[in-house]
Amino acid sequence: MGKTIAEKILSEHAKADLKAGDIAICDVDFCFGQDGTSSIIIDSFRKLGAAKVFDKSAFCMVIDHSAPSPNIGVSEIHKKMRTFAKEFGVGMYDIGCGVCHQLIPQKGHVTCGDLVLGADSHTCTYGAINVFSTGVGSTDLAITLASGKNWFKVPETISVTLKGKLPKGVYSKDIILEIIRDIGANGATYKSVEFRGEAISAMSVDSRLTISNMAVEMGAKVGLMEADEKTLKWVNNNCEREPKPVKADTNARYVAAKIYDVSKLSPKVAKPHAVDNVEDASKLSDIRIDQAFLGTCTNGRLEDLEVASKILKGKSIKTGMKFVVAPASKEIFLEAVKKGFIDVFVKSGCMVVAPGCGPCVGTHNGVLADGEVAISTANRNFKGRMGNPNSFIYLASPATVAASALTGRITDPREFAKRL
Repeated sequence: MGKTIAEKILSEHAKADLKAGDIAICDVDFCFGQDGTSSIIIDSFRKLGAAKVFDKSAFCMVIDHSAPSPNIGVSEIHKKMRTFAKEFGVGMYDIGCGVCHQLIPQKGHVTCGDLVLGADSHTCTYGAINVFSTGVGSTDLAITLASGKNWFKVPETISVTLKGKLPKGVYSKDIILEIIRDIGANGATYKSVEFRGEAISAMSVDSRLTISNMAVEMGAKVGLMEADEKTLKWVNNNCEREPKPVKADTNARYVAAKIYDVSKLSPKVAKPHAVDNVEDASKLSDIRIDQAFLGTCTNGRLEDLEVASKILKGKSIKTGMKFVVAPASKEIFLEAVKKGFIDVFVKSGCMVVAPGCGPCVGTHNGVLADGEVAISTANRNFKGRMGNPNSFIYLASPATVAASALTGRITDPREFAKRL
């Protein structure tokens, strides 16, 4: 029997012939923490009594969840991270650099065929560039930081094939919301999901990252894609290490095979308070919106900002609306300035904040009031996600978020088709 991508990557890093269900100790290529998890990583690492990290170049910390710090307690954590980074000579991305899941691949820390651990659940994002990347707890991450290894149970794999061509006004975010609606929030728990098909091939790497980012929202351990020419070009432009693309065997075993025709897809929205509570945007036009948010590790990349700016250009957001925009990295921010996207956002009434996670995770930069409703390009909408359990969060594509900000209600972006 042939092997899946997950089975091949874990076999290579365990130096053993593994199949789904096997448990093995594997060498890890890269690991990292963010400011919501690094304090425990540091404490756990010190409790281990380790004198040094396994590889200074194979670990970094990112201050992104609360950047800049909103209070004294968080400031102390940031100080603790900076002190540890200096003491052990490891990488550190400070406030304003951006979101960890944009920075890790953008800064060349990972490449095709790698095995990567992050103390953040959306580490699965890098599966789009053929990396077995998954989130773990801070204590597990500390063990990897000290040893360069960790244990893995080889996951079973679900094959997801996307055929057809995306209609105008429909994006990769709509695709992954539809997949999660169908499979369910727990339908792929501890599974690897392999995404393939002509619709994936037609997508940019940015769009693919959006899909892999949300694999964990259906319980998946990883959301993997094979490396094509687009992938290799993207990776080679960002990483100096040689990529080692991994492809599934034609006779690999899958526990399920799903096929979706994206040509029939319409803009989707995930309703409160679950990511799989998905409905057509066109059926939610009676939902009034108080705040819009464009950004996050899901949809804060340059093409996302471009899509939204095309809809907003020459227009103003609805009176009374708040629209927060957070580019996913400093480099994306600067490029958006050059291309005029930031100018469009500011003139239309948006507030552009420093690159980071703030509004998404609910630490600052847009905490909702009781009863307020937000539409966001983020990946989660459970109670309290944006800082207030008495608010309501709808998830959508950048196009749907921008269109909704103009009308003050959930709006199918195809109403603004001439700008897409």
